Amino acid sequence: MKEEPMLLEVRNLKTYYSTKKGLFKKEQRAVKAVDGISFFIRKGETLGLVGESGCGKSTTGRTILRLVDSTSGSIIFNGKDITHLNGASLRKYRRDLQLIFQDPYASLNPVHMVGDIIAAPLRNYQRLPSKEIRKEVMMLLKKVGLPEDAYHKYPHEFSGGQRQRIGIARALALRPKLIVADEPVSALDVSVQSQVLNLLKELQEEFDLTYLFIAHDLSVVKHMSDRIGVMYVGNLVEMASKNDLYEQPLHPYTQALMSAIPDPDPRKKKERIILQGDVPNPVNPPKGCAFHPRCIHAMPQCLEEKPLLQEVKKEHYVACHLYK
Repeated sequence: MKEEPMLLEVRNLKTYYSTKKGLFKKEQRAVKAVDGISFFIRKGETLGLVGESGCGKSTTGRTILRLVDSTSGSIIFNGKDITHLNGASLRKYRRDLQLIFQDPYASLNPVHMVGDIIAAPLRNYQRLPSKEIRKEVMMLLKKVGLPEDAYHKYPHEFSGGQRQRIGIARALALRPKLIVADEPVSALDVSVQSQVLNLLKELQEEFDLTYLFIAHDLSVVKHMSDRIGVMYVGNLVEMASKNDLYEQPLHPYTQALMSAIPDPDPRKKKERIILQGDVPNPVNPPKGCAFHPRCIHAMPQCLEEKPLLQEVKKEHYVACHLYK
């Protein structure tokens, strides 16, 4: 089987936010939202990114899209370093990088008709006659499973699942190479989630799309992804193919996450790994391994030295001193 070329490569990416505290807001502190992560995505595949709320998943996606500036590191897209592009150079790449938002209610302008919302990227980037734009929007509506009369309606006239389909159609308008799907089904009813996920898979096949799929639901990520990265307090702690990760998780944090997945067979007894303590504050993460305060296997080395993400078997990476 031929291996697809890399579409995206992220190298030692850091994104820190500055905050101020104190009575006169003079003391500056850095929130280490993303703290030196590296990964790649091949053309046509889906990389899932999972972790607890606040671990840096969404910030990673927005930094890749250049909606947030990185503090250091590099973003190589389609062979070109886009980390510091701006103006016309950045605009050229924006059409190839699109985002599906988490909240289908807040991401659509309530005073614009659906047809205008989907047509906006086309009008922005392509000088097409109005007739051609309308024809393209109608085609996109059909592809995402919405009727033609949706063109003249407003977002409030649709359900959450239908609104997310509108958002997907907008993201598809410019035929992007990479779509960052930021928890695209977490705000939807469970009954609608599978429909939207299956739609994303169908569109990926038809339009040759590559996804960075961000979510906290492990079953959703397994359904969608080819490979999965696990994040904890701004760091990648493990990355592997979905089968390797679910069958043989190596990092203690990943093992705890996997133990929380309910088994559909109630007769099977599953041992839960209950983590003690709270997620560390990204303003002041622990020295050494960020997970060591909650890890039952922590050694003296874990308290002093931050483990590097290393390949322990083919394309299975883990950041843990136990696997040297």
